[in-house]
Amino acid sequence: MIVTERLSKSFGKLQAVQDLDLRVEAGEVFGFLGPNGAGKTTTVRMLSGLIGPTSGRAWVAGCEVGKQDGDLRRKVGILTESPGLYDRLSAERNLGFFADLYEVSDIAVQVEHYLRLLGLWDRRHEPVGGFSKGMRQKLAIARAMLHEPQVVFLDEPTSALDPEAARLVREFIGELKQEGRAIFLCTHNLDEADRLCDRVAVFRTRLLALDTPAALRRQLFGRSVVFHLREIAPAYLACLQALPAVRAVEAVDRRLVVSLEDPERDNPRLIRALVEAGAEIQFVGELKRTLEDVYLRLLEQSDTGKPS
Repeated sequence: MIVTERLSKSFGKLQAVQDLDLRVEAGEVFGFLGPNGAGKTTTVRMLSGLIGPTSGRAWVAGCEVGKQDGDLRRKVGILTESPGLYDRLSAERNLGFFADLYEVSDIAVQVEHYLRLLGLWDRRHEPVGGFSKGMRQKLAIARAMLHEPQVVFLDEPTSALDPEAARLVREFIGELKQEGRAIFLCTHNLDEADRLCDRVAVFRTRLLALDTPAALRRQLFGRSVVFHLREIAPAYLACLQALPAVRAVEAVDRRLVVSLEDPERDNPRLIRALVEAGAEIQFVGELKRTLEDVYLRLLEQSDTGKPS
């Protein structure tokens, strides 16, 4: 659905996007993560045919960026950070106006469908100027979907939403995926990205890493098991450090954090060694790294010039 080859964009001497190579498939939720000013919005604007690249090439829904932009815009839906709705018009008239621009064949049916789907049908006659930020966000999502796009670009889709509304939007994204659409998600909510995205790219002008959240965690941190003990003794560390499966051991309070390649295979051996050394094990668990841990590590490596 989305393919880029060394896609780049410069504004004068400022390099906003540098040599971006990626592929997003149909039915995939793809997370595009990076700090403010990283070039995420510039990338989305290029991929949606709003601005042209300085160099490189890209194809979205079978249309080449910069050459078939008219066809491209009919096949993509965009939720921008600023929705840009008409405050004096009702929710229904806002969607009707944009549906007409998209040349939607049955406007009334489409407008009702998405207003109901996003919980706004009962407020359809009210001016949008009186809507909360969360309601405006949901209306903007509905607007992006009116023409049934093959590719959907979502910029912070749950921003300002209460937990119930945010869950509704997350479920909506899941439905879009099941329908075979490609969802390109820009967000600072890393927990949400971890739950929603099949793969994520961490980006700051250039691509720092791209893989599934689980694979990125393993690549950067490996796997670690935490042994909670009644007390810590030097002998316990020594017995674990002597085992070939153990990469590293760290004592934290009354816990031993052990880095392993395959905890399922090696845990029984470690437990036996600790018990034989006299340790009283209270419980064992795996140290769970978050996508935030991955994201911050990659940005730190980028700052220091270390390979990611």
